Amino acid sequence: MRNMKATLDDRYLFDEGQVYLTGTQALVRLLLVQRRRDQRAGLNTAGFISGYRGSPMTALDQELWRAKQHLDAHHVRFWPAVNEHMAATALWGTQQVHYHQDARYDGVFGAWYGKGPGLDQSLDAIRQANYHGTARHGGALVLAGDDPAMRSTVDAYHSELLFEDLLMPVLYPADIQEVFELGLYGFALSRFCGAWVGCKLLPETVEGAASIRADHWPIEIVQPQFEF
Repeated sequence: MRNMKATLDDRYLFDEGQVYLTGTQALVRLLLVQRRRDQRAGLNTAGFISGYRGSPMTALDQELWRAKQHLDAHHVRFWPAVNEHMAATALWGTQQVHYHQDARYDGVFGAWYGKGPGLDQSLDAIRQANYHGTARHGGALVLAGDDPAMRSTVDAYHSELLFEDLLMPVLYPADIQEVFELGLYGFALSRFCGAWVGCKLLPETVEGAASIRADHWPIEIVQPQFEF
């Protein structure tokens, strides 16, 4: 029976009922839940996230630092990068842990984060990494914060056009519930097709807050089967 004493950690630990969180916290929750879902599927995976702050992704590193004890318990590593390019190449490396048959994990799922100009800065690294693909039990999400109203950037960015040029699938969550749920589908898609998956995020979906469904187990992701 659930302990009825509510704490701020509930947004990361509850797998039933409702949890109240921000869009930024939903991204943190995504990493933790992905590990729990993999464990339930019999996989020993780890997580990785790296990037460079910028509106509307300004507070993601702060939330990751606050959640360090939960990240550690879920084998998720947060590495704040010096710049966006280094973050992308670090994430690229997580998809190669199986190359020499000496990995401690079955795979590493990971995410890059930054705003529109940061995506511009990282295009070469992300393009090459996408060409090389993702690991079978890994997966890579590119969390790009767009600022179409130009409140904090010099241009009105629309990252989905860059994602298409990079030959990456594009996710565009409409609310905080979808930030979390499409993230789960994004990791599954990345593992299935071998591509990095772009996720376009707006201030309305990252900087806002909402109550979302905590029960994610009914989300059953079935991979298509092909006959050769």
